[in-house]
Amino acid sequence: MVSKPEHGSGEIERMPRVVFLHPDLGIGGAERLVVDAAVALKSQGCSVQIWTAHYDPKHCFSETRDPDLPVVCVGDWLPTSVFGYLHALCAYLRMIYVAFYLVFLSSVEYDVIFCDQVSVCIPVLRLSRRRKKVLFYCHFPDQLLTQRKSALKKLYRAPIDWLEERTTGMADLILVNSQFTAGIFRETFCSLNQVHTDVLYPSLNTNTFNQLSTKAQGLQGLLPEGISHLFLSLNRYERKKNLGLALEALAVLRCSLTPGQRAGVHLVIAGGYDDRVTENVQHYIELNELAEQLHLEDCVTFMRSPSDSLKVVLLQTSTAVLYTPSREHFGIVPVEAMYCSCPVIAVNSGGPLESVADGETGFLCEPTAEAFSKAMERLIRDTRLRRDMGQAGKRRVEERFSLQAFSDQLYGYIVQLSK
Repeated sequence: MVSKPEHGSGEIERMPRVVFLHPDLGIGGAERLVVDAAVALKSQGCSVQIWTAHYDPKHCFSETRDPDLPVVCVGDWLPTSVFGYLHALCAYLRMIYVAFYLVFLSSVEYDVIFCDQVSVCIPVLRLSRRRKKVLFYCHFPDQLLTQRKSALKKLYRAPIDWLEERTTGMADLILVNSQFTAGIFRETFCSLNQVHTDVLYPSLNTNTFNQLSTKAQGLQGLLPEGISHLFLSLNRYERKKNLGLALEALAVLRCSLTPGQRAGVHLVIAGGYDDRVTENVQHYIELNELAEQLHLEDCVTFMRSPSDSLKVVLLQTSTAVLYTPSREHFGIVPVEAMYCSCPVIAVNSGGPLESVADGETGFLCEPTAEAFSKAMERLIRDTRLRRDMGQAGKRRVEERFSLQAFSDQLYGYIVQLSK
């Protein structure tokens, strides 16, 4: 146990012990934040564990394979759905079980619980013999991430939505990932209007990126030869990410280029893919079919769950990242791209309004193929603009989204809660 002298006294103050609760420790923006937060607190001297209902060492961020960052998986035997339905209910039950196991069946000692995505576990955490403080990180209200096309779906979601709002308000501290999400939080959870939320922007662990950069593999054998301009879409294979926009923009772009220029343009669509998730499987097939319909088979490469090192080399060699989700809560991909000196073309809503400087580190566009293709064409035709945007993007990340700033802010919250 790491200890520090208490300021103003000769006593020894024990460092906070923090347990993270996360539903599925796979590969995604929420998982990236949880891992970065755990690494940040560990670097500050805190004792850290991550508890989850699912963890696959072959489908995770590399930091979680470090034995010094314990990952505890319980409840994976519980179903994730019932005949392809009731995903939210199953996620709630799995996280309730994880919380119950932590409180009643484990001997783990902790001071603060950091949980995200699923707030329904908070009442269970309150049952601890000695009341522990709970920090809830809201990436986005869960009830806004689902469609309600039928009366039955609305009926099913009603108690779940009520529980989400009621249990979120039970946290001792609520953090959100952007000013955009803070506004959505207030609009969605009307009964929590008086609850204070702080913004903790996701950060980028630049040390990890620098290490991966030195051992990043090349793209030989993965992409066709003769590529002069590589565009990259980096997102999970989910319909809400609007990945089809990248394909449609490429099709429009090709119409404005000469045959010689056209031959050197290529698009990589890469991102988290889990064959346990029906939507991932279905959407991957849908995107391949769309590429065929647009006659883009020879100029698009699909990659599923690329390694961290491959992701870095893709970012470093791309002309631009195409970030297609609308009203994205924050979105760590634009930050990763900017740190790799890669311009970002993103939709002009949500988190990118706070992370991307329009006209300086990239372009913020309407979510149309025409708008995206015009920005892509500008970067193809203007080498100097591309270079200047890349350099400005890296400076912006170092100034605004450093891991040190994130670590210091989060550590301050944890110390405040553990007193």
